[in-house]
Amino acid sequence: MHRLGMLGGMSWESTASYYRLLNQGVRERLGGLHSAPLLLHSVDFAAVAELQRRGDWPAAGALLATAAQGLQRAGAGALLLASNTMHKVAASIEAAVDIPLLHIGDAVGQALQRQGVQRAALLGTRFTMQEDFYRQRLAERFGIEVLLPEAAAMTEIDRVIFAELCQGVFQASARDFYLACLAELREQGAEVAILGCTEIGLLLEGVRAPLPLLDSSEVHVAMGLEWLLAS
Repeated sequence: MHRLGMLGGMSWESTASYYRLLNQGVRERLGGLHSAPLLLHSVDFAAVAELQRRGDWPAAGALLATAAQGLQRAGAGALLLASNTMHKVAASIEAAVDIPLLHIGDAVGQALQRQGVQRAALLGTRFTMQEDFYRQRLAERFGIEVLLPEAAAMTEIDRVIFAELCQGVFQASARDFYLACLAELREQGAEVAILGCTEIGLLLEGVRAPLPLLDSSEVHVAMGLEWLLAS
């Protein structure tokens, strides 16, 4: 197997899911005692979240670019950024290294294309929902129209992510609110809901939702597994 570098810690709750899913995937495919050969750089999320809050994306990009360079020097042959929001600085990471970054937007877009989806709801941080780095990639590369919650709902979705989910708090009230948002987006014509924040999949795991759910972390891990196990 190749060696995959992972940029994590944003939050560590979601990074733990990535680690588990990658190792489970290798064991399911190869059997026995096989596990995923990974290199992990886990950042202090408080520092990254502060840069997000201030809108200092150049500094956030430089921080992750430096981490990516360290993973490349340590022997990683490709990178997996275990965060939807921080793909806003994907170009900074890609410019800093000579190895590929396996982009979560491409993993999501390819999965939606395989399903024949044309209109998808998107839940995530306010950065992921409101800015164009994610929606534009899905539109331009895969022809997917993205539908968003109304402004007040986006504010609450974002608050829950940072105040609860990223701190390992998963409450029934938050789950119910997210499901109500999805019901509204279904009425607007959404065919599928993109869980565009890796922690949302943890909140909605096992629930019956108004829309089929596409967990971005799961399809991103699948992309990582394909790279890991390629001959």
